[in-house]
Amino acid sequence: MKQGLRWLVSLLFTIQIYLVMFVLGMVFAPWALVSREGAFAACKAYCRWVFFSARWMLGLRTEVRGEVPQGEVMVAAKHQSFLDILIIFHALPRPKFIMKKELLRTPIIGLYAKRLGCVPVDRGKRGVAIARMVEDVAREFRDPGQLVIYPQGTRVPPGEHKPYKAGSAVLYGELNQPCVPAATNVGLFWPRRGVMRKPGLAVVEFLEPIPPGLKRAEFMARLEQGIETRSDALMEEARQVARS
Repeated sequence: MKQGLRWLVSLLFTIQIYLVMFVLGMVFAPWALVSREGAFAACKAYCRWVFFSARWMLGLRTEVRGEVPQGEVMVAAKHQSFLDILIIFHALPRPKFIMKKELLRTPIIGLYAKRLGCVPVDRGKRGVAIARMVEDVAREFRDPGQLVIYPQGTRVPPGEHKPYKAGSAVLYGELNQPCVPAATNVGLFWPRRGVMRKPGLAVVEFLEPIPPGLKRAEFMARLEQGIETRSDALMEEARQVARS
């Protein structure tokens, strides 16, 4: 009975956040179309609503740990669900994401992604995609901000492992900027697929920056070890709290 009620509340939560996305998207659209500030304002407001309603309806709280990057840096983040996107976006001053090309065709998300300066990637053509990504990033960095990339290229459920892709290393070398790894445990509470959401504390933690100038192999080793080790620790922390 308890699980059934939680599933129903999770379904209602999911329905309302997409309704609010549509409403806010339409309300802010005139401002967003003439100014990038309007797009940022809309998306930050949406994040705050999701965090508020998740806490109220689900008992799911969010927390940001570590020093939030402020300047022109690359953020390489663990990706487990939609929630970590929202937490990172809300925390960073001027974020722009590397995102799959297909999302640009969606009605609300596509409009705001373009206005925010997000960079689309065609995941089916690796070599061409990386070259195009570097070009697009260079163009969008005329408006300074924090470039967010998911080095595994997709959402990865807790307990699964997917290899870290070359795109993050290519950008790290091209941009010659610090890279801030980001770990998370959000997949324990808001999974990649399905309706069920669980109460708890969803965390994104920004880790120590990796300085520019490292060789590719060293960079990738430090990035993967840092993200995976800290994400595992955050998930174990959450499991211990649940058991207590």
